[in-house]
Amino acid sequence: MENRKVISQMLLQQQESFLHQIMTGDEKWIYFENPKHRKTWVDPCQLSTSTARPNCFGKKTMLCVWWDQEGVVYHELLKPGETVNTDHYQQQIINLNHALIIKQPEWVRRHSKVILLHDDAPSHTSKPVKDTLKDLAWEVLTHLPYSPDLAPSGDHLFPSMAHALSEQHYEQYIEVEKWGL
Repeated sequence: MENRKVISQMLLQQQESFLHQIMTGDEKWIYFENPKHRKTWVDPCQLSTSTARPNCFGKKTMLCVWWDQEGVVYHELLKPGETVNTDHYQQQIINLNHALIIKQPEWVRRHSKVILLHDDAPSHTSKPVKDTLKDLAWEVLTHLPYSPDLAPSGDHLFPSMAHALSEQHYEQYIEVEKWGL
């Protein structure tokens, strides 16, 4: 509780608004089989909505997504069986920087630096990744580990994706790639 209070006070003491500089990212498993699943716990006056209930033991691939307040800036779909390690995450940060420069040059002109909000996974907090962030002059937003209130992907982006994936069936990786286009 004390750490949360100290970090909150530190963020409030920022001299200027920094929310427009925040870039955040997260990973989500995309399953090849997504049978329809109905939510059962809803108020009597509400309609139940369908969401994907994936086969957690079946074939899957990982989607990595980064966005700012304007929307998605960069995404990468890993090959089946691949996960994010230090080298991969370091390269993704470099790719994100290039995507930001190419896709949103006005963003680069308006903002002095990127403030990165990412979780504390070992691959995200390794020395090579910290060195890359330092070379790019990016700042990491200080927050407590496992802070679900600072993970907007869990509230909006990924549940919407789960709904869109409902009843989707993929045989091959290429079909998953085409789905997002």
